[in-house]
This record gives sequence, structure tokens and C-alpha cells, in this order.
Amino acid sequence: MDFLSTPEFWVALAQIIMINIVLSGDNAVVIALACRSLPPDKQKKAILAGSVGAIVLRIILTFFAVYLLTLPYLKLVGAALLLWIGVGLLKGDDDEGELEGHSGLAAAIKTIIIADLVMSLDNVIGVAAAAKGNIVLLVLGLGVSIPLIIYGSTIILKLMTRFPVIITVGAALLGWVAGEMAVSDPSIAAWSDAHHSIHTIAPILGAVLVVVAGKWLASRGGGDGTGTAGTPA
Repeated sequence: MDFLSTPEFWVALAQIIMINIVLSGDNAVVIALACRSLPPDKQKKAILAGSVGAIVLRIILTFFAVYLLTLPYLKLVGAALLLWIGVGLLKGDDDEGELEGHSGLAAAIKTIIIADLVMSLDNVIGVAAAAKGNIVLLVLGLGVSIPLIIYGSTIILKLMTRFPVIITVGAALLGWVAGEMAVSDPSIAAWSDAHHSIHTIAPILGAVLVVVAGKWLASRGGGDGTGTAGTPA
């Protein structure tokens, strides 16, 4: 444990914490979106369980991150999954009547974990690089991000109650991230690098696709396109 007294350890830990602060914004948004229609008592449970589960999977993913991100088509699949999650959250499938029971809580936790895992494909590279193979650093750094994500999602959840437009913005963010992820897939990296504008166009198209598809499906189902914002915890 002598490494705990070295300045290099604390510098690397600070770097990992800063990386997580910067990268936790979109994760907090998706957690708040997934929990917005749960009753107040279940919102806290879903945020805690989903955040902890997502962080554990993120730690596991980090160990394999460098290899996983070299696999062709993985990011394309992840991008498609994010688009699907974004549309589903926006169209209001998880209305309050469906989310009052245990199945609703489980569905929210599952959405949080899946979305966070997909969105972390790029994020974990920065954390892994800062940890430099030190498992203690890795676990500590990612562990610190748990309260950051929980606190951030709780604030966003309360804001959603006052400003429902945040739900639409959050869903659009998922589409934006999906577009960024798709064009960075190794299978099309050479083509996308040769067409620099696609790195701007793809995120915009992803955001627009999620919002348009989500609102269209919501209108067909009689929703308002913003889902139901639950009472804040």
C-alpha cells in the first residue's frame, strides 16, 4: 500500500475523478429520464440501484475497453440501441400507471444500466488511461462517480417536474451521443475521417431522429411527447 503515499497516485486519482465529473452529465440525464414516472419512494431506489449497477458494469468494461473499442460494428450496434432507448423514453411508454409496481422499478433500473453501459464505451478509455493499469485507482475513481451521478440525476429529476422540455432535451442528447458513437466505429472510421462534416451531421441527425420519432409515436399513443414527470424525491 506504499503507492498511496506517492503523489503520482493522488494525481491519477484526481484525473479519474475529473473525467467522471465531466462525463457524468449525460448519464445523470438518462437516469432521470428513466425514473421520472416512478412514485417518489421508488425513484430513490431506482437511482441508487441503477447507478451502482451501472458503475459495477463500467468497472468490468474498463478492463476490456481497449479491446472492445477495436471491434468493428460494436459502436454501430450501441448507437442503434441508444436511439431505441431515447425514442422509448420520449414516447412515454413508461407512463405512471405502468410504473407503479415492481416491474416498473425493475424496468427503470434495466434502462439505466443498459444506457449507461452503452454510453460508457468511449468514456472508459479515458479512465483506463488515467489509471495506468492500477486496479485500486480504477475502483476508487469509478466509485467516486457513484454519488456524482446520483446527485446529478436527482437534481435533473426535480427540474424535469418544473420544466418538462428537459425530457425532450435529454432524449435528444441520447440521439446526439448515438450519432457520435456510430461515426467512430472502426468499420467506417476511414470513411468518416475522410468526410469530416459527418462528425457534425450524424449527431444532429441522431438527435432529430429521436425527437421526431418519439413525439410521433407519443402522438399516436395519445401522449404529449414528454412522458409523465413524477413527483421529485
